[in-house]
Amino acid sequence: MQSQQDQPHLAKILKCLDELDISALRRRARDAERELFNLGITFTVYTDRDAIDRILPFDVIPRVLSKEAWATIDSGVKQRVAAMNLFLNDIYHDGHVLRDGIIPAELVKANKHYRPEMEGVDVPRGTYVHICGTDLVRDEKGTFRVLEDNGRCPSGVSYVLENRHLMMRAFPDLADGIPIADVDGYGSRLARAMTEVAPHNMSHPTIVLMSPGVYNSAYFEHVFLAREMGVQLVEGRDLLVENDKVFMRTTSGQQRVDVIYRRIDDEFLDPEVFRPDSALGVNGLFAAYRKGNVNLANAVGTGVADDKAVYAYMPRIIKYYLDEDPILQNVPTNICGEPEGLNKTLDNLDKLVTKPVGESGGYGVVVGPRASKRELSRLRALVKADPDNYISQPMIGLSVSPTLVGRTIEPRHVDLRPFALTGESTWVLPGGLTRVAMKRGSLIVNSSQGGGSKDTWVLV
Repeated sequence: MQSQQDQPHLAKILKCLDELDISALRRRARDAERELFNLGITFTVYTDRDAIDRILPFDVIPRVLSKEAWATIDSGVKQRVAAMNLFLNDIYHDGHVLRDGIIPAELVKANKHYRPEMEGVDVPRGTYVHICGTDLVRDEKGTFRVLEDNGRCPSGVSYVLENRHLMMRAFPDLADGIPIADVDGYGSRLARAMTEVAPHNMSHPTIVLMSPGVYNSAYFEHVFLAREMGVQLVEGRDLLVENDKVFMRTTSGQQRVDVIYRRIDDEFLDPEVFRPDSALGVNGLFAAYRKGNVNLANAVGTGVADDKAVYAYMPRIIKYYLDEDPILQNVPTNICGEPEGLNKTLDNLDKLVTKPVGESGGYGVVVGPRASKRELSRLRALVKADPDNYISQPMIGLSVSPTLVGRTIEPRHVDLRPFALTGESTWVLPGGLTRVAMKRGSLIVNSSQGGGSKDTWVLV
């Protein structure tokens, strides 16, 4: 709901849009998308050999959030990140949360993202999740709920910043006089957070952004963020380890590296410790990390905290560590690895949304009420064969946002991914990435599944 204070601003936005005919709106939309492509703001769809590099479809009608709504999101995300960091520190050290039965030990220790190598490793400021993307949906009552956490290598923030630049160029009249929270400070905030978690509290660390390379689906974002932070973009081949210290190869010789913002999954970081066939990592990197000579953001082993099964326990985890009720509630979740959750799921496959725990990007999600009998039969067999890999949730009446589709404006389902940065404290970028399901009736907003994005305006 919008407050009375917001009503004049909303009325002005609606009036401005109403005065634009569809042809003018479409023309500005085409100009914006052409600019995205010319700037190289694309992502890769590995499963589509006919269209490897695509722009993320951009809708020119912004999503507007009130000051009150944002205050709830901001405090709720900060609370969640604090609990995730305390949880990770605990499971890799004392394990109180496991011994006290708050979450089943096997769900953590047997998790594919749990890294035994991290046991006993102290990380600067106790921060494991430096960059977090929390996916939120708004239900039919207007309440924001957490759909999932992204605490490994969350992507998409470059679209938040570029969408704003596009909107200000394409619709300066729409934003004129509207008090919108600024998003341009993200790069400097990210660099500050990386500085705050540098080893030995150094004040001027050398920070680099480590990318898998040009063939990664989010490579544009890696280039973009390195430029925004004012740091070097490197690949594994640009780094080496000597005497448990990390160095970067430069034209003027080797330079010591103190903090690595890595956009590479754990298993590819160091062939000596994880996957021996990795050509993306650096030999000896984990030893340097364990000894505190370099810091990695996000920390190794954070994937346990954003696992879809562990997600179901986050309300208990928040209560356990912070003695607070969650500000942002979860979507109710059935864990198929537990007998009760498995039975509920199998008995109601046609009514639930069933998701594989280990997938991302919307892959493997089955929306029961919209699935065919054949799809449900196949899903039943998959869940029975590997129940630990599945969760299920009730269908949420997701909120919609007006979206330009062809020559009309139609409602489309949306979600929201706010980005939180944690160093000494946690800061949340005001706005975040609004993803929109461009297909009529679709609940899947992921870019790899045909979703697009909008600019998100937080009123201040």
